[in-house]
Amino acid sequence: MAKEKIKFICQECAYESPKWMGKCPGCGTWNSLVEEVVTKNPPALGTVSGGAPQPISQIISLEETRTVTSLPEMDRVLGGGIVAGSLVLIGGDPGIGKSTILLQVANFYSRQYGKVLYISGEESPQQIKLRAERLGTLSPNLYILSETNMEEIERQVNALQPKLVIVDSIQMVYNPRLTSIPGSIGQVRECTGILMRIAKGSGIPIFIVGHITKEGTLAGPRVLEHMVDTVLYFEGEKHYAYRVLRAVKNRFGSTNEIGIFQMGERGLEEIPNPSEILLAQRSLGVSGSVVVSNLEGTRPLLVEVQALVSSSNLASPRRTTTGLDYQRVALLLAVLEKRLGMFLSSQDVYVNVVGGVKLTEPAADLGVTVSIASSFKDRIVSANTAVIGEVGLTGEVRTVSQLEARIGEAEKMGFVRCIVPGHNLRTSKKKGQVEIIGVERVEQALELVLGGE
Repeated sequence: MAKEKIKFICQECAYESPKWMGKCPGCGTWNSLVEEVVTKNPPALGTVSGGAPQPISQIISLEETRTVTSLPEMDRVLGGGIVAGSLVLIGGDPGIGKSTILLQVANFYSRQYGKVLYISGEESPQQIKLRAERLGTLSPNLYILSETNMEEIERQVNALQPKLVIVDSIQMVYNPRLTSIPGSIGQVRECTGILMRIAKGSGIPIFIVGHITKEGTLAGPRVLEHMVDTVLYFEGEKHYAYRVLRAVKNRFGSTNEIGIFQMGERGLEEIPNPSEILLAQRSLGVSGSVVVSNLEGTRPLLVEVQALVSSSNLASPRRTTTGLDYQRVALLLAVLEKRLGMFLSSQDVYVNVVGGVKLTEPAADLGVTVSIASSFKDRIVSANTAVIGEVGLTGEVRTVSQLEARIGEAEKMGFVRCIVPGHNLRTSKKKGQVEIIGVERVEQALELVLGGE
């Protein structure tokens, strides 16, 4: 008979301790150690596949069976559609739209391919129906189950044999064979393992919703992300209507694609041309405003960067950034002060990316630098000019990737001039109506867009 013993396991980092402690030695989190009963000799798990090792050249390749959803933007992120037997984890802030988009997918899937089982441990069937009526997703093949017992969920899936299963959320589901509470390390790991076995054994794709912590990472053990096939994150600010669906792991496709949605009265709506939406309310004829090109996967986005530089009365002037890395902006300010002689140490600097977009790649450096200089000198950048390039510590403008795609997006949006890195210009084959000007250093870019002293 298997022996049991008590352990205290951290719910943040899975650190194990034989006794309770107020602060976890592993991650430093307070009051995160929870008592769990651990089986000393657990039953052996079945292997995924049997047989002797064989050369990879002799293994027969199988084509992935994909089914599309009603949202091409989601299909793009998944790599072309939902793969049969895949286990997909989707996370995001509360109220960001996780349940909404899954209910929309469930409605389309049930109308096109057959029965869909939507399992909710947080809402009653009546609450889900109210949302479904608002979204117009009342399909007769969409089945709702309010259940948290993993054994009962498995029995219902085997009995119904749906074409798609959605579990909202994994932190609410529990296995009665374990003594730990729902949402604990052991419960999340065990329930995800059972769902993975169901998906791989039956070929039914399963979507599971995961809560996130205040730091923005998925709650529960890190092994949860390793177990699933795909991990999707819903990003966006509650105060903005735009939502970004990003894949951070995908065994069946690229992790470089994003999907952009807009929250409306009828649920999440796709944005086919996000650059047009992001630039729709751009202010013209104002200093400190510059359009930059941000590459998300294979999709270039044109976004507006705004900077405001004003005299400060404080000993330590303010530095505020929204949508940009604070340390990166501080680096660019140092380049402007050291290499171009702009005395910004006595100025308050505010930099904002319009629309709630977050710029993470260095190709926006030159645009941010130009916007700060434009506000500092109070000179207007032409509304028909886009600025692309990475800035080095010596003030040089470095190359960026996929310049042709960025320029093509600018041309499509009606821009007539692009400031790009000089080395990119020498190797670029892009031809079109846009005037492309290469620069080697930051001062050259400022001379072109702001003019002389």
